[in-house]
Amino acid sequence: MRVGVLTGGGDCPGLNAVIRGIVRKGVQEYGYDFTGFRDGWRGPLEGDSIQLDIPAVRGILPRGGTILGSSRTNPLKVDNGIRRIKENLAKSEVDALIAIGGEDTLGVAATLSDDHGVPCVGVPKTIDNDLSATDYTFGFDTAVNIATEAIDRLHTTAESHMRVLVVEVMGRHAGWIAIHSGLAGGANVILIPEQPFDVDQVCAWVTSRFKASYAPIVVVSEGAKPKDGDMVLKDGSLDEFGHVRLSGVGEWLAKEIERRTGKEARTTVLGHVQRGGTPSAFDRWLATRFGLHAIDAVREGDFGKMVALRGTDIVRVPIAQATAQLKTVDPKLYNEVGVFFG
Repeated sequence: MRVGVLTGGGDCPGLNAVIRGIVRKGVQEYGYDFTGFRDGWRGPLEGDSIQLDIPAVRGILPRGGTILGSSRTNPLKVDNGIRRIKENLAKSEVDALIAIGGEDTLGVAATLSDDHGVPCVGVPKTIDNDLSATDYTFGFDTAVNIATEAIDRLHTTAESHMRVLVVEVMGRHAGWIAIHSGLAGGANVILIPEQPFDVDQVCAWVTSRFKASYAPIVVVSEGAKPKDGDMVLKDGSLDEFGHVRLSGVGEWLAKEIERRTGKEARTTVLGHVQRGGTPSAFDRWLATRFGLHAIDAVREGDFGKMVALRGTDIVRVPIAQATAQLKTVDPKLYNEVGVFFG
């Protein structure tokens, strides 16, 4: 049996660990052959692939990024995209496909499996941790650790200059990175997409912090928006899945704080730093287990499913169910951390 593997969407710490887990167990225990498709869905769409074997995955566990490359290619928007993928899978003699990705990548896998008979297994990947079918996605822990370390370092410069520092972190629709890193890093204000914010209230918290002779740190998700305004966009352009490109709310908020309070404010946008570099121990552990269980699903012919973490167990859920609804921050959790605001 020959199994195809691809990694789609934004790169993420732990992708290589998944690939390694799939190949190691698939070769050693099941005697499978593996084909790696380059750059997400572009690989099977254009027939661009490499051979994956044990030597190819040796030493990649601690490496960030993905040895297969990634992209946001959407084959559902390409003329004859589904037909081309099926033809190239047949030419490569691929019997099943493991797709590692987030909402968009897995959405394509669900369509291929449920509507077009392509045997697919999904592995959830997003640093945003917003897939509802799994307790955690790999990459999230690394992103939170990186953001927390940045906040820790910014405290000293904020206090040295007695200025406001606004830290913009990733999080399009869900504020998991902001609320975890903000709480862990001792931020004085945390703003997330699920809770539109009042700029006057933010300024009041900032002013209160200065009265205590401390400089405030404001952590804001890239998808957060003010109550009386719209989401701040980078340039209004869209990716291939129709998502607007975000980034800019941190700079906008810093200017508003400075204008309204008279206090100097600066912005740090962590951006792609959050998902680059070596994965944390937890992400290596989780990604490896996902890979092992994904190849088990292929072995058992359990297609159209995604592996997911529930407690400490790895389970399988329908891919379509896993991508149907995003997992967002519960208002109760946001209220819980609000005691530290201001």
